[in-house]
Amino acid sequence: MEFKDQMNNTIRLDKYPSRIISLVPSQTELLFDLGLDAGIVGVTRYCIYPPDKTNKRAKIGGTKKFQFEVIDKLQPDLIIGNKEENYPEGIHKLQEKYPVWMSDIATLEDALLMIWGIGELVNKAKNARQIIDEIKTRMDRLESYPLMKVVYFIWKDPYMVAGGNTFITNMLYKCRLINIFSSTGSYPKITLDQIDETEVILLSSEPYPFSQQDIEFIRKKYPNLPILLVDGTMFSWYGSRLKYAATYYRTLREEIRNCNAVKKSL
Repeated sequence: MEFKDQMNNTIRLDKYPSRIISLVPSQTELLFDLGLDAGIVGVTRYCIYPPDKTNKRAKIGGTKKFQFEVIDKLQPDLIIGNKEENYPEGIHKLQEKYPVWMSDIATLEDALLMIWGIGELVNKAKNARQIIDEIKTRMDRLESYPLMKVVYFIWKDPYMVAGGNTFITNMLYKCRLINIFSSTGSYPKITLDQIDETEVILLSSEPYPFSQQDIEFIRKKYPNLPILLVDGTMFSWYGSRLKYAATYYRTLREEIRNCNAVKKSL
């Protein structure tokens, strides 16, 4: 069997895989949601969902530092990774020995194609179609909220934000939030003086775990703007967790509306 991944690599398999390693948390969650279980033999230490299953799998290192000796002992017949989340040198080394299917995702449409591609790859196409249909139905029903300008922080010291050509920026737009850094590189370093034009400030829960303290610090400079902590997985995870994104976005937009209502009343 031959399959094409999202980086146009050809993956050849003699049979459907039964010893899979996942190198990306959101794709690990997807594999379990597709109905796989015993066939997933290894995951990264950042793959924590679903916890009752990932806790029982061998850990092969981080997303950007693989433990090759552990991978070799697991004898995988398929490895699944991602262009952005994994490091090229490690992927190239794995490709010399194993079939490696790579995703490359910047939009919701890319994510849906990834879900379908992996579904076919692991002989779970029917399950993949159900997940895709559920995501599309829920996203299609998402209300057309008024457009607002947003900045989405992902890191501190230095401050870094989601920028152009990122999945985060695409999903923000699904929530009718326009990223003021959409014309920059993927994850630019900025200062707080560069966000004057924004109408909403979002602080992500990952990869840096922003806190209420961070909100209070930024509020000293921007006291009249909504500043909210958000679940980063709802904007950056591109697997089956997308089933819950539309509901989360509704709640977020309501929180933003309430923040603005409070400010106007003061």
